[in-house]
Amino acid sequence: MLELPPLVDHHCHGVLRGDLGIGSFEAFLSESDAPAAPGTSFFDTQTGFAVRRWCPPLLGLDPHAPPARYLARRRELGAYEAGRRLLGDTGIGMFLVDTGLPGDLTGPEELARTAGGRSREIVRLEHLAERVADTSGGAASFVTDLAQALHGAARTAAGFKSVAAYRYGLGLAPEPPTAPEVLRAAGQWLTGRRPAGRLTHPVLLRHLLWSAVTTGLPLQLHTGFGDPDLRLDRADPLLLTDFVKATAGRGCDLVLLHGYPYHRGAGYLAAVFPHVYADMGLALTHTGARARDVLAEMLELTPFGKLLFSTDGYGLPELYVVGTRLFRTALGELLGAWVREGAWSRADARRVAGLIAAGNARRVYDL
Repeated sequence: MLELPPLVDHHCHGVLRGDLGIGSFEAFLSESDAPAAPGTSFFDTQTGFAVRRWCPPLLGLDPHAPPARYLARRRELGAYEAGRRLLGDTGIGMFLVDTGLPGDLTGPEELARTAGGRSREIVRLEHLAERVADTSGGAASFVTDLAQALHGAARTAAGFKSVAAYRYGLGLAPEPPTAPEVLRAAGQWLTGRRPAGRLTHPVLLRHLLWSAVTTGLPLQLHTGFGDPDLRLDRADPLLLTDFVKATAGRGCDLVLLHGYPYHRGAGYLAAVFPHVYADMGLALTHTGARARDVLAEMLELTPFGKLLFSTDGYGLPELYVVGTRLFRTALGELLGAWVREGAWSRADARRVAGLIAAGNARRVYDL
């Protein structure tokens, strides 16, 4: 397997602390929010097969152990010990953790400590705004409190993330809204908002994006594949083209997460705009044995200094294992083939592998 430096997982989430039954476990193997079809299982997916290929040996079982046997062994060890064994095998040295998801999940420090690494937080913009709305009064106080919360978060965060693709779509007007527009939109949203209601107003989503841009920290943007809460046709990264142009020269790097099945478009944007970077996380995890082909497509146009590794691990430590093993295997096979063909030198292959695995993320996030 390819020799790499300690990985920087620049986009991930916490893992669950408790033990899981087979139904709750397999729900994390799919982006679906519904059970598998009657008589079927989400273990019968590329992700499920990858879990069974890479994870059982870390818990003392043979590769491809049946799901029931694997989960029984997991329960024998307990969630903490199983997580320690699984996360400790990933070779991840730095976790950049999006803390905007609900549930009994490990925080950044606990996740990193279990894996023997370090961590920084990525602040999810919409989640931050919703927390502010829960405690603010009217529209004016919300706008003021939000500005203060963003400023405070920027002091310690490694970057920000937006899920505007879920809340409205990426076809937002590219320019920053005016102060009166923001105030009016805040009033409209707060007036009709239920307790803990989600932020979906397009003007406020634009305001969040531009507020993050002004901090100078990297801004992660969900693009492409996701759960059914998403309209996939509204998550094509090419819809961001005008926003990308508008943010050029503002001192903020844009990191396009996932991309799949529009990952070639993300690679194009990274190729032609200096402040745009592409990510591979969710794409590799869910394409499994086809990860090499997807990674090859990402490397067609994406400059080698513009592609970042991540797992998008969430809920299950197994997804960190799958993300890292698929990445190492796919990258090793690709670069090895190109070296044997004479297309690449061995020295260049090693150098590029180090950039994608860690170097690019260290530069973008100033780690």
